Amino acid sequence: MTATQPVGTPIRADGPQPAPGATPPRPPLFARAAAELVGTSALVAVVVGSGIQATELTQDAGLQLLANSTATVFGLGVLIALLGPVSGAHFNPAVTLAEWWTARRGGAGVTARDLAVYVPSQVAGAIAGAILSDAMFGEPLVKWSTHDRSAGNLLLGEVVATAGLILLIFGLARTDRLRFAPVAVASYIGAAYWFTSSTSFANPAVTIGRAFTDTFAGIAPASVPGFIAMQLIGAGAGLALVAVIFMRGKTDTGTPAA
Repeated sequence: MTATQPVGTPIRADGPQPAPGATPPRPPLFARAAAELVGTSALVAVVVGSGIQATELTQDAGLQLLANSTATVFGLGVLIALLGPVSGAHFNPAVTLAEWWTARRGGAGVTARDLAVYVPSQVAGAIAGAILSDAMFGEPLVKWSTHDRSAGNLLLGEVVATAGLILLIFGLARTDRLRFAPVAVASYIGAAYWFTSSTSFANPAVTIGRAFTDTFAGIAPASVPGFIAMQLIGAGAGLALVAVIFMRGKTDTGTPAA
């Protein structure tokens, strides 16, 4: 879930070395798409699987959410650390769209071609992750969720959750602190499970995937469009906050500061 993060493959000690300060070569788009698919699939498997496990171990709703959020924090942090150097570890169409938007306005980030490949990979991975979780726990492989999440307060929660996520990721990028993303992003999502009314989906692909499982983490298909719309609004709000809070200063000559 990191943005504008330099990606590249490790250079062998006995191979050609890049010039000092040179940007490492980007992995092929196929490899980056595979990382997004596998990463999003694993993320949804963590979310859905831990939710199923929690409901089998306890009937206490608070403990269920605690187990679900804790597993998500650790799982997401590991996935970002592992796959960030390959694809940027977006695992989230809202993040990819936000990065594409900043790139087309002169910033670093994914291209339109990357966007067209990343988003389907993320959605396919999310669906696969939900099906995999159901298979591991002996649930029907595909059973539409009956968990209605259409209330207005839940939709507001998604705006807040997604805006905060985008503010965090792009704020870290603006201040050259993306090295903290695995811990920072995972910690934010874990906190947002508890401080948002929607338990912080904040991810259109994950939202779609979670409609395929009628378990603790599921969302009714009828609730999916509203959640995604609010997530996109939240992404826009997050970018606006980044522009205001992390506004680039100017030197005494009036030119933008480096």
